[in-house]
Amino acid sequence: MGIISDVRTKYLIIGNSGGGIGAAEAIREVDRVGSLTIISDEPYPAYSRPLISKYLAGERTLDDILFRPADFYGRNDIAFLADRHVKSLDPEAHACELEGGERMAWERLLLATGGTPIVPSMDWMGQTGVFTFTTLDDAKAIRAFLGKGDKAVVIGGGLIGVSVTEALVKRGVEVAIVEMRERILNTILDEQASSLAEDALRRADVDIITSHTVAQICGEQEVSGVVLEDGKEISCDLVVVAIGVTPRTELALGAGIKVNRGIVVDRHMATSHPNIYSCGDVAEAFDFVYGANRLTPIWPNAYIGGRTAGFNMAGMTAEYPAVTAMNSLNYFGLDIAAAGMVVPPPESSYEVLSRIADGSYRKVVLKDDLIMGMVFVGDIDKSGIVYGLMRDRVNVSSFKQELLDDDFGLASLPRQLWQERLGIPPVGLVPQTAIPARAAEEPAGE
Repeated sequence: MGIISDVRTKYLIIGNSGGGIGAAEAIREVDRVGSLTIISDEPYPAYSRPLISKYLAGERTLDDILFRPADFYGRNDIAFLADRHVKSLDPEAHACELEGGERMAWERLLLATGGTPIVPSMDWMGQTGVFTFTTLDDAKAIRAFLGKGDKAVVIGGGLIGVSVTEALVKRGVEVAIVEMRERILNTILDEQASSLAEDALRRADVDIITSHTVAQICGEQEVSGVVLEDGKEISCDLVVVAIGVTPRTELALGAGIKVNRGIVVDRHMATSHPNIYSCGDVAEAFDFVYGANRLTPIWPNAYIGGRTAGFNMAGMTAEYPAVTAMNSLNYFGLDIAAAGMVVPPPESSYEVLSRIADGSYRKVVLKDDLIMGMVFVGDIDKSGIVYGLMRDRVNVSSFKQELLDDDFGLASLPRQLWQERLGIPPVGLVPQTAIPARAAEEPAGE
């Protein structure tokens, strides 16, 4: 890409994933000419991180997982600095320093730096065959290693752990998951839904070990196995550390920007420092279910937050919409949709409705007749409608007992409500142009 020195840009985005691309697109919708630069510490154009498991499984190529076409940057007049690392920020000077000592000045900055893998404390001497799984390079490294062994231990039974497990199983690898908590997918599912997910994994011959941790990775130069904290040994050829990610807040911390667990932003995605914004896995943004800022490290929210930031950076006021953690996925042939508060606190003000039938599970969590959370496993066809009611803060008191019915749909809602959701004006307010001419000419009652 060449060395840059004393370069100025109107908009600087650090991060080239969902949030950064969302911001760039929003900026270009408002400002077609202002100079725009994206810096990425990866050598690739933007790709969809949720699809790296498909790449590892051999189901997608690199071109298949690109988030935008490779010519996206040129078409949008974006200076793309790939494989570059930002060392520090100087908010007062509106500048950042890159490796090598180069400086870049900006007028408005977005921090979309994402997260870094969590590697737990354990006895590990750096043997070959130990991987993380958050980037395309991780997937490439594991893919290149396969063939040297056919047994894997995945440390962590969350979204990342289950995702890489499925990819490995598709590649013919024998996998054991070690999860420190009592069940897998425990941050997004309740006990019943986790049980159904575990059943699906076990049917695929995945060994699930819960309530345990890995204390040691064995082998002199190459991995030969792991030892759990209770002394149990598991032989394997590779280990994938999939505990999760922690927000990459070091740039913000070094610049004196307010950080809690992540970078704190307001509803405009603005940080505590003027003209600096943040979004994605690194930012604590507003969650309407909890009524507070929280980390919600999922791809759709990163993109939405990026667009919100981008509009505001370009001078058009925009507010982060009503969003919460929402996951819709399919693992080992099992469809899952979950959102919001799936396990409510033990308070009488929460009401839980659930149903198990024919291998499917449905659950909604209510408070004051508003949907606060939902879990659908197996048959998830109605989950989109339920999530829409949740997102729009619809009072469901008159039809809440029907939310879990097999035939629940728009027709189950009160007439005025389903008309509103279809965009149909109330009777008497339908404009004449909205009525087909032939119908308007026909006599009523015939």
